[in-house]
Amino acid sequence: LPVSPGPILTLQGEQVGEHDGAHLYTLGQRQGLGIGGVKGRAAAPWYVVGKDIRNNTLTVAQGREHPSLFSRGLIASGLHWIADAPQLPLQCNIKTRYRQADQRCIIKPLDSGQVAVSFDRPQRAVTPGQYAVFYDRTLCLGSAVIERTLQ
Repeated sequence: LPVSPGPILTLQGEQVGEHDGAHLYTLGQRQGLGIGGVKGRAAAPWYVVGKDIRNNTLTVAQGREHPSLFSRGLIASGLHWIADAPQLPLQCNIKTRYRQADQRCIIKPLDSGQVAVSFDRPQRAVTPGQYAVFYDRTLCLGSAVIERTLQ
């Protein structure tokens, strides 16, 4: 993808800055946005809460715990099991980010061949295009590519 600058927008559609190319950023990212204090706004830091690659825009919100950073689940494809495929639905643990603590989830099959994963507790900055990795305690069961989040 060509790298081209684009707008950084608030959830309300107000432009608060410009980025270097939407595909260079990840959900939950705080560093490198180049937006500090915005007149008339709280002093809280800004975080990427959405990306629109087609329109080359980033959406940001203030605060590490902003509700837009959290998902209650995800849809994933390309499911790959390390050993024999377990029977679904399956309750297990998941990691959606590097070094993340294990999180409880339930994996359910979808007619499309994808899976729906529901978290026991909403998870922060689940990012489409990244991998979800499934565990049974310390045993890695398999992985899948995150297609989209479920709010």
